[in-house]
Amino acid sequence: MTRFFRTIACRRGGRLPLFAILVAIWAANGSPGVGAPILPAQQAAASAPTGLIQMDHISVQIVGKGSPVILIPGLSSPRAAWEGVTPELARNHTVYLVQVNGFGGDDPRANLRPGILDGIVADLRTLIAERKLRKPAVVGHSMGGLAGMMLAARHPESVGKLMVVDALPFFSVMMAPPGSEVSVAMVEPRAAQMRDAVAAGYGKAPDPAAAEANVAGLTRKPERSLAKMKAWAMAADPRVSAQAMYEDLTTDMRPELTRIRAPLTIAYAWNDVYPRGAQAEAFFRAQYAGAAGARFVAIGDSGHFIMLDQPEAFARALAAFAG
Repeated sequence: MTRFFRTIACRRGGRLPLFAILVAIWAANGSPGVGAPILPAQQAAASAPTGLIQMDHISVQIVGKGSPVILIPGLSSPRAAWEGVTPELARNHTVYLVQVNGFGGDDPRANLRPGILDGIVADLRTLIAERKLRKPAVVGHSMGGLAGMMLAARHPESVGKLMVVDALPFFSVMMAPPGSEVSVAMVEPRAAQMRDAVAAGYGKAPDPAAAEANVAGLTRKPERSLAKMKAWAMAADPRVSAQAMYEDLTTDMRPELTRIRAPLTIAYAWNDVYPRGAQAEAFFRAQYAGAAGARFVAIGDSGHFIMLDQPEAFARALAAFAG
C-alpha cells in the first residue's frame, strides 16, 4: 500500500498532500501496530477533562470566552491536536474542542456503526442549536475539514465561516492519474478492503516502534511532534479509524461546494517534497472550484499537521480567520 501512494506521488509531480500519508499508515499491509485496544470506558471517563459535553459521536470541551470557534481534529487525532493554538485563541473566543468518540482512548459509543461522519455532523448541529451559538467559526483538520464542509453545505445556517486545514472535498482524487476522473463507485471496493484490514488490528498488541515509523512522514518537525503523534495513533480504536477512513475515502463533497454560503478558507501545507508554488495552488483551486470566493493560504515548511509543525504561522492564519 505504501508503494501505491508513492506511485500517486510520482504521478502528481512529487506532491503527496493532505492525509494521503495518513491513510497509507492505517492501510499499509493491514498493520495492526498503529492501533491499540481502546481504554475501558470507565478509564476513559476517569481521565476525561472536566466540563466535558458527551454526545453519541463526539465529545466537546469548552474553554475561553467570546465569539464561538469550533475546532475539529482529523482521522485518529484527539482534541490535543489543537493544544498549541488553543490558549491564545481562547483569550477572545469561546473554543469548542471536539474529539471523535473512539479517538484519544475514548469509548467509541455510536461510532462502532457506519455513519460516523454523518453522526459527527449531526452532533455538531445539535451542539450549535442547544448552545445557541450564533454563526460560529468552524475549523477542521483533514477528516475534520471534510466534516466541516458537510456541516456548512448541508446546514448553512449553522456555520458563520469555515476553515479547512490540509483537506480535500474528495480525497480519492489522489488515487487517479492526472487528468482522469475518479468516482465513489470506482474507489469503494479498495476503500472497503482498507477498512477491513485496519479494523482487523483491534485487540492486538500495539507495536510502538512501528507506530513511530508510520507517523514519522506526517511531520517535518519530529523533535516537536513525533512523540505526540505516536501516542495518538496508538490510542485510537482501529475499528473507528477504519470506518472513518472508509467514509472519508467514499465521500465526495465537490458537488455540494456550491451550497456552502459561509466564507471559506483553505490552509494547506508545503515543503520540499510537495513544494509551494503555482502548481500546488492550481491543484487546490481546481478541487475547490465549486466554492466561489474561497481563500487559499499556504503554510510551510510543514507536513500534514500544520498546527504542530508551524504553530506560530498557523496561529496567525487562525487568528486572521477567526477575527
